Amino acid sequence: MNQEQTIQQRLTAIFPMYGIPLQKQRAINQTEDLFRTLNGRLAEPKKNGLTINVPSRNKTDFTTERPVLVNQNGKVSPLWKIVLDYEMSWLENKVTSVSVVDYGAVGDGKSDCTRAFKRALSSGHRRVLVPPGKYVVKGIEIPSYTELVGSGINETVLVLHKAAPKKTRLITNKHYLKGDHHIRIEGMSLDWNVARLNGHDKTASGGTFSSGITLAHVKYAVVCNVRISDPGLHGIDVTSPVYNYLGDGLRARGGSQYIWIDQVEVSGFGDDGITTHHSDYIFISNSYAHHPSGRAHKEGYSNSNGIEIDDGSQHVTLTNNHTAFCFGGVEIKAHETSSAASDTQIIGHFSDHDNRSYNFRHIGHHQGEEAYSKSAFGIRATFLAACYPQVTKLYTASTPRALVVSAYQKVAIRHFFAITKPENRLDKIALSIQYRAGEVAIKEIRLKNYEGARKPIRLGKETGRVYIDEGNE
Repeated sequence: MNQEQTIQQRLTAIFPMYGIPLQKQRAINQTEDLFRTLNGRLAEPKKNGLTINVPSRNKTDFTTERPVLVNQNGKVSPLWKIVLDYEMSWLENKVTSVSVVDYGAVGDGKSDCTRAFKRALSSGHRRVLVPPGKYVVKGIEIPSYTELVGSGINETVLVLHKAAPKKTRLITNKHYLKGDHHIRIEGMSLDWNVARLNGHDKTASGGTFSSGITLAHVKYAVVCNVRISDPGLHGIDVTSPVYNYLGDGLRARGGSQYIWIDQVEVSGFGDDGITTHHSDYIFISNSYAHHPSGRAHKEGYSNSNGIEIDDGSQHVTLTNNHTAFCFGGVEIKAHETSSAASDTQIIGHFSDHDNRSYNFRHIGHHQGEEAYSKSAFGIRATFLAACYPQVTKLYTASTPRALVVSAYQKVAIRHFFAITKPENRLDKIALSIQYRAGEVAIKEIRLKNYEGARKPIRLGKETGRVYIDEGNE
């Protein structure tokens, strides 16, 4: 059974409707209907005649995409994926196949193959095939019109050279300034080789560095059937070349667009497994992020999420994914000095022993003395499972929660299941809607082993309109 089928089976065991295409589509449409009843309150962006700093631009898109589609086999996809599919099928006819071995690569786990990959990739318009073996590299830069295709995650392994600096990205695109486009990465395992950093407490250099795959200023890309081990920062980062912290209401220039991440497994990550920043039209499906190291942060303060939709991201779809033993299973958020992620759809997620299974927040825009968020809005979710949220050493001050919503406006969730250990404790909390969250509606909730809790669903005093359908078991 492959990863996609395993996740599908686990979710169907909890939500039988999830395994029936017509009923799945009906449930998604019902979530959409619920979402459309919500209004949402955002702070009005200030308009002035000042010139925006060159790396930044105003956030002007406050739209939400149409609900996802379900085909006859039960597969879910956003409507915009039609555009990506066309572009990538066009790419297949524009590349010439070559083997990296023909350019001198030796998959013996010892030889430095960096130069061979560079020559094979050339200036693009190539499908670079990587036969079975273990290939040592000091980092790979992929140009436009390029496919890098291995022989499978159990056959082809790319590992960072022992002399590679901490800041090294194992795979990234070649041109951050002008951008790249039409890239496919498929069928391989990536080992960031964290053991090479002997004596280092933290495994990341900051910024967009130190990741397994970084796609910065990329349009049209697919990452499929890839396993990533022990990246210093992120497993995959879909981003702009530079993170933007110049204020809420601003986004970085050069974000990526039309990216599909499918059937990816990430473990041992220093910060987040799969993350997005200041990018649009991102689709993450059938992926598994688990057991982070948290070593990008100070011990005990690691906000290591399985899947994180971060600063300035827009129009993101997550479906049929699995996270385990992370700080946050799925975190949709922003830092205080950045625009929040907006317009995210989640259809089917299995969170297993994450500290906060689902964490939706805009840091620094929560409480009474803080400014209202200008950008934190628009979350639709159907079929969310939160299994055994637990205390974590990653972030020792954080208490377990199945769902937290803070500062976000216009959040609609249907078919939510949470289970905790059968302990007779009064302080167990499953759902916490708090700190200026407003226009939140959650229906078809099932809570198991929370019956002894004093208040399993907690609503903060500063929240706006919140509707909760408490259907506890």
